Amino acid sequence: MKHYLLILLFTAFSGLLFGQSGDSITTKKPLKVEYNIINLSEDLNDTKVSIDITGGEPPYETEWSLQHIHKNSLTGKYITEGEDVQIKVTDSSGAISVIDIPIPTHSLPEIINGYFVPVVDVFSKIIFWDPFASLGIYDPILRDKDGNIMYHPNGKPVKEQIPIIVLWLVIGAIIFTVKMRFINFRGFKHAIDLVRGKYDNKEDKGEVNHFQALTTALSGTVGLGNIAGVAVAITLGGPGATFWMIVAGLLGMSSKFVECSLGVKYRKINADNRVSGGPMYYLRDGLKKKNLKWLGKLLAALFALLAIGGSLGGGNMFQANQAFSQLVVIMPGLSNMGPYFGAVLALLVGLVIIGGIKGIAKFTSRVVPFMAILYVVSALIIIFINITDIGEAIKLIVKGAFYPGALKGGVIGVLIIGFQRSAFSNEAGVGSAAIAHSAVKTDKPVTEGFVSLLEPFIDTVLICTMTALVIIFTGAYTNPLNLEGTELTSEAFGTVFSWYPYVLVITILLFAFSTMVSWSYYGLKAFDFLFGDIIKRLTGSRKISDNIYRIIFLFFIVVGSSSELGSVLDFSDMMILCMSFPNILGMFILAPEIKRDLTAYWKSIKTSQTK
Repeated sequence: MKHYLLILLFTAFSGLLFGQSGDSITTKKPLKVEYNIINLSEDLNDTKVSIDITGGEPPYETEWSLQHIHKNSLTGKYITEGEDVQIKVTDSSGAISVIDIPIPTHSLPEIINGYFVPVVDVFSKIIFWDPFASLGIYDPILRDKDGNIMYHPNGKPVKEQIPIIVLWLVIGAIIFTVKMRFINFRGFKHAIDLVRGKYDNKEDKGEVNHFQALTTALSGTVGLGNIAGVAVAITLGGPGATFWMIVAGLLGMSSKFVECSLGVKYRKINADNRVSGGPMYYLRDGLKKKNLKWLGKLLAALFALLAIGGSLGGGNMFQANQAFSQLVVIMPGLSNMGPYFGAVLALLVGLVIIGGIKGIAKFTSRVVPFMAILYVVSALIIIFINITDIGEAIKLIVKGAFYPGALKGGVIGVLIIGFQRSAFSNEAGVGSAAIAHSAVKTDKPVTEGFVSLLEPFIDTVLICTMTALVIIFTGAYTNPLNLEGTELTSEAFGTVFSWYPYVLVITILLFAFSTMVSWSYYGLKAFDFLFGDIIKRLTGSRKISDNIYRIIFLFFIVVGSSSELGSVLDFSDMMILCMSFPNILGMFILAPEIKRDLTAYWKSIKTSQTK
């Protein structure tokens, strides 16, 4: 009887205990996340999102999809309108709540940006896809000098991948270097002789001489990549990234040789001696000779379309936007003067480009040497001041390139960073420079190939290396302020010259202006290739086609300096990089004939020298 009584009491107590526990479970509120969106103005990137968490079991952990928002933050600032933000909330019991927040658009810039955000996302996944990381061949996560994983503010690891677009450019450069039997080295002296005018012939058809063609093309590549790109490379990859930038620049010289030789070979010279050339023409006409007519037409049209988009965005709006942004840094009172700045800049650019390639060549042949000298002399002064440390700097560069213990991300990580920044800086393989070089006065296409191979050497091997040495000498890349891009380069120069940030603004303005001038010509020729004949049939004049494009181009200068169309500009930059897909594919097919032309040209030079 006692046993039954104990069992009964135990059962009653258990029911009471578990019943109370069950009640507490059922009454505990589920994890719930609510959010509030505040769009501070009509400008981009100023939306604020705050969240309120209830239920579950505190404390909570928050993780934002945006890299710049700190982990466990309840408020996110500087969010771009038109994109989706995902927030993951985890309570102490492990319960998870994930919310997706679409950020609305209101003003015209926000609406435009909102349309482009999903397009840019899709485009990014294609051209920045990393096949090696996807296959697990290497670890893309970056580590600091002590081997610790680097994290974004939102708590996710920092990664530096091998984008398929960069891989495409590098593979092309290596193949062309080997196929042309290292023309980047054995043709260097001859290239200098050609630029000096040693082989000029005034009777040759064309519009500009070798030097003018070189400076026009250089003005389109020498720019913010040399100032900001190098700083980014060293910040992510350490001094060792400099070594791989130089290697990539040397390889890129061969790509320039092939594309610019083809540009001159397949150019079209009109009755008035106006020249049209570039990848559009050698893709269409060169592949036609190989019985690949339809492929040639498709690649040519694709390249021209990408070139137009790239000229209006990365070659125009981005440059105007960055030029104005840098001006505001030293003159904050001009922050609301973007449209006026754009109007003045458009007027100045219009005065240059209205004269066509001859006017552009005259301008760039004067400005490019000046801006290069201004920047290079400043760098050389700092280098000479620290000349006793040159051995240590070289040691840091070489050791950082090959010794994983001294790198962020190991040898592969630093190699990727160096190659990527070099490719973005000198545009070897993109095909844009071939448009400018096509206008040269010569009857031997490979001569301009020789001249063009100097571009990556000047742009990357010389100017980028000087920037890198300044950053290494001054130790700016170890600065705890976490500066990056132009800010880091400005800080490096500023440690020696307190007034240099002002000079840097002038340099950036000149770089941006000259880049716009050159890309206006690239876009004009691409526009003419696609629409010139159609507009001529409708209006009776091909000049109308040119003027239509120029008006569009000048209008977008005002747009670029007045707005922060982030995704539009990103998309345009991607279009410039994507120009390399049809261009290098065509170059692979046509390279054998350039090799034959090169062999014949060398023989003729040797024959003339023995006479």
